[in-house]
Amino acid sequence: MSDALINSLAAAVEARPDDLTLRLHLAEMLVAAGRGAEAIGHAAQILAREPGNTTAQQLMSRALGGPAPVVPQSGPEEETPPATVPASDAGSADLGAGKPGAGKPVDWAAMEEQFGDVVPPRFARGDGEPDPVRGTEDRVFDVERPPVTLADVGGMTDVKKRLEVSFLGPLRNPKMRSLFGKSLRGGLLLYGPPGCGKTFLARAVAGEMGASFISLSITDVLNMWIGSSERNLHDLFESARGHSPCVLFLDEIDALGHKRSQLQSSMRTVVNQLLTELDGVDGGNDGVFVLAATNAPWDVDSALRRPGRLDRTVLVLPPDRPARAAILEYHLRDRPVAGIDLDAVAAATEHHSGADLAHLCETAAEYAMRDSIASGEIRMINQADMLAAAKEVRPSTDAWFSTARNVAMFANESGEYDDLAAYLKKRKIR
Repeated sequence: MSDALINSLAAAVEARPDDLTLRLHLAEMLVAAGRGAEAIGHAAQILAREPGNTTAQQLMSRALGGPAPVVPQSGPEEETPPATVPASDAGSADLGAGKPGAGKPVDWAAMEEQFGDVVPPRFARGDGEPDPVRGTEDRVFDVERPPVTLADVGGMTDVKKRLEVSFLGPLRNPKMRSLFGKSLRGGLLLYGPPGCGKTFLARAVAGEMGASFISLSITDVLNMWIGSSERNLHDLFESARGHSPCVLFLDEIDALGHKRSQLQSSMRTVVNQLLTELDGVDGGNDGVFVLAATNAPWDVDSALRRPGRLDRTVLVLPPDRPARAAILEYHLRDRPVAGIDLDAVAAATEHHSGADLAHLCETAAEYAMRDSIASGEIRMINQADMLAAAKEVRPSTDAWFSTARNVAMFANESGEYDDLAAYLKKRKIR
């Protein structure tokens, strides 16, 4: 009996403790594997809920080393009506019935269909063969058509210029693209402190070009079963190729594409698969523009950043003063405000990220709402609320720049963090 399968079933039972059919199957496998002590606990839990469960009684007796109890055969008039056994459980309800070797054959297809989310299929799929459980249907991913464009993005002038040269310009001018042999593919790594608009920028790029948008995070890829993570990654890229032109956004790329020298073997294969997909070995990536974002570019595997992959890197800094004013106006647009000087508030929020500014507006709204509840009269959000909130909400980017300072000073031999070093020097963070 495979210990791996028993361990998988044990994990499934832990995840679904009320599934007595699954627990009964695990107990039977434990008995067959000579692990009676473990089977006793599962059989006891089944009998505590269903004292008349004859299969559990038999398993308990076998686990204790005694003969299986003789269960009187019911006559036709005493048979349990079919309605007491749900049709979906019929294939698995007979799995442990009768003496060993004397029951009905196991309906493995039904078992895999019922427990496919927690127990892996018994046989791997060969190349070109349909999955025995899932069939041939395609996986479905969230493919969006973002309504925002780069005009909705405040600031980020350098980032917009880089995007225009590398992808948007060639897309709008197909004849020029053909003349200069510019491929309609590319990869751009956005890095910087959290909350500065990297995800929003990726959506705006897709909206600017009228392209599809697929966002990929580590939870969309990683799976506990060997080979499944690689397949998930391949399916995501295939979906992007099928919806080209498409912006494929790889969020938190440092988690998915971490340095392989610091990973276990199972995760190294995921990084290798990501490299393969970026190269477009199995399918052309024309029309697929890969945008990746990270707060820790120094943790990204260097192979991901070589030419032809994520070969362009852009630092996304906290918004400048005009951009802060635009962000504040955006977050106040649906709130009751009066007499707010956006430029003055923007001047008081230097180094704040976009997320910090959103929290500032939320805090100011709480001040006005608190007074309105206390007085019973609606009071608008005013300048005093905004300035008081600006004092309370401190910039969250300072901690990131403290870490980035060490990288810019001691790990910038290649010059890839020159833009970061220049910004730190400008801010006198040395």
